[in-house]
Amino acid sequence: MRVSNEMMNDEVRNLGRGMRLFNFRNETMFRGAAWLTRKVMLGRTSKLLDCSEVSVQRSDGSLLRLCVYKSLQGAQGVPGVLWIHGGGYATGVPEMDLSYYQMLVEQHNCVIVAPDYTLSIDKPYPAAIDDCYLALLWMKQHADELGVNDEQLFIIGRSAGGGLTAALTMLARDRGEVNVAFQMPMYPMLDDGNDSASAQDNTAPVWDARSNELAWKLYLGEAYGADRVPPPYAAPARADDYRNLPPTYTFVGTIEPFYDETLQYIADLQQAGVEATVDTYEGCYHAFDQLCANTEIGKLATKRWLEQYKYAAEHYFAPQFTDEK
Repeated sequence: MRVSNEMMNDEVRNLGRGMRLFNFRNETMFRGAAWLTRKVMLGRTSKLLDCSEVSVQRSDGSLLRLCVYKSLQGAQGVPGVLWIHGGGYATGVPEMDLSYYQMLVEQHNCVIVAPDYTLSIDKPYPAAIDDCYLALLWMKQHADELGVNDEQLFIIGRSAGGGLTAALTMLARDRGEVNVAFQMPMYPMLDDGNDSASAQDNTAPVWDARSNELAWKLYLGEAYGADRVPPPYAAPARADDYRNLPPTYTFVGTIEPFYDETLQYIADLQQAGVEATVDTYEGCYHAFDQLCANTEIGKLATKRWLEQYKYAAEHYFAPQFTDEK
């Protein structure tokens, strides 16, 4: 999809023109962005939230950092949200989504656990999803002390975090150790093929076909482009079983590479009998809700996903398994 400036929504066009200059073009740019994000964001806190950190030991003895966010008024019997940050699997830290955590807690009280998962520039798949699964298990096991209702474990993520959200819900379903009540993979990065109509030759601002291809190469490593890419946990679009997944909400812009794969993912869920909904935003590029937060269309997208989260908090429950495998 060749994206001209005229194809952009009026409200996001001016910023979009400038953002074309910042699309990722090589691994060095990913590494530079990862370094800068960590330098600027690591350790940031919010005066509006109770912010803390814990370390969880991986199977190899190394430590996974988890950021935990709560209301200043405390929490008791509230949803537990595993939040997975974006960044093309290659960049990012939990602290960069502080504004989202604040909105979640304000909309409906919850406890947020955000893993500082292994980036692809350091280690390819399955390092990131292994970290996220470890964080999900930790949240379940510590639900009481966190003030979390373990029948309301949610997973939410943006972009690559959305891809990890979709993959993690499948992994949790298949392992049978954690029952996830709701997922929200926002404009998720699902398909390593990069060959849908919206992804092919996409030239949109922020994230385009070239950025996407580079990011998938980093994430999958030697498996990129090979039939042996392990579905569905590495690339959820390769899944062939969408049954028994939790209720799902997402949204996506019509001019970004992930548009078609997001719609296909929701269609696959619906066909499998899963309650799944997607909102689309005409002429919007990747992460417009964050980059253009003060526009009417950005406010609408934020209002919609917060409403969906609140509905989930009031209606979706998934009792945990009594006999873990």
